[in-house]
Amino acid sequence: MALGPYLLLASLEGLVTAAVLALMALGLSLVFGVMRVVNVAHGEFYMLGAVIAWWVASLVGTHPALGFALALVVAPLIVGSIAFATERLVLRRIHYDPEATIVATIGLLYIIQQLALTFYGPQAQPVAAPFNMRLQLPWFGYSAYKLAVIGFSILMIAATFLVLTRTRIGMVMRATQYDRETAQAFGIPVDRVYAGVFALGAMLAAIAAVLIVPISQAHYLMGLDPLLLSFIVVIIGGLGSLRGTIVAALLIGLSDGIISVFFSPTLAKMIATLLVAMVLVFRPQGLFGTVAR
Repeated sequence: MALGPYLLLASLEGLVTAAVLALMALGLSLVFGVMRVVNVAHGEFYMLGAVIAWWVASLVGTHPALGFALALVVAPLIVGSIAFATERLVLRRIHYDPEATIVATIGLLYIIQQLALTFYGPQAQPVAAPFNMRLQLPWFGYSAYKLAVIGFSILMIAATFLVLTRTRIGMVMRATQYDRETAQAFGIPVDRVYAGVFALGAMLAAIAAVLIVPISQAHYLMGLDPLLLSFIVVIIGGLGSLRGTIVAALLIGLSDGIISVFFSPTLAKMIATLLVAMVLVFRPQGLFGTVAR
């Protein structure tokens, strides 16, 4: 087979990875951008979304499209509710202190992980795709569902940007991000904004998990690698920069897909780590981040 089919296949697989990674990293970047805290449990919210998707699909049974559609609604709502409660009961009580938040979310990571292991089990469980079609491309057939994942992720990212830039809710979130004290002085309920942002970040991770679980499988340890890649994306793109997050997700996703096909997945991870090191050395604020004053 010539180079063209391999390159097309690698690019498509990379775009699927980039689409899901962009959604997850967008949630992580949003939480840091507004709240200035690092959520180490973000990967477990992702895992929880996949596990809930499997549970919902199992309840529906022989209707994969209905089960998937229901999971796409139920999983983000449940995960968002858990994140909302976590912000109220834990993060608010430690006053969003950066160091304390890292310790608290590490603890939350292990709690969610062990609860999933206890009630879900150690085995990986498949979730049926809502449809099984293949589109004929110039050299081969390709999964229509994977292309749908790319399209749906683009719609979700676009909707998030519209909310942040065109609505009153987005204006309140941006005001809180720029200056918490001034926003509070103007009557903005900062604590509610923080709770909503933390829940929204977790919901984006859960949506990403529901999209990817028909391609991979639900497993109680599945949040670790996406969490690491999300941190890589956020560091390269710039902490708190949503535009940088999207660009970095495309960069990492495409490079991962292409290098994995032509060389090895291990080399792809090594290059991603090298990129992070170079960004930290030559541009610590990230590609699109701003220098703190």
